[in-house]
Amino acid sequence: MSTRRDWPLWEVFVRARRGLSHVHAGSLHAPDAEMALRNARDLYTRRGEGVSIWVVKASDIEASTPDERDPFFDPAADKIYRHPTFYDVPEGVQHL
Repeated sequence: MSTRRDWPLWEVFVRARRGLSHVHAGSLHAPDAEMALRNARDLYTRRGEGVSIWVVKASDIEASTPDERDPFFDPAADKIYRHPTFYDVPEGVQHL
């Protein structure tokens, strides 16, 4: 039987209302995904502020580091067509 110290760390994301994005709410330890969901519900939505919860094992998350910023994001800078200054917007076009 594993102890709480051996339980994996889970990252919790909560969506407050329909149409909004999930937002990182915090972290917790749990033995499995089902228990992580239940604990996240009890811990992060006690006042009914959530309509959806995601839990993700922290060890399954891949992330870039601040040290990699320049080499990692540099390829996006050479694509000028991604910038809105590349296009001429016709007169009368609204909500663009």
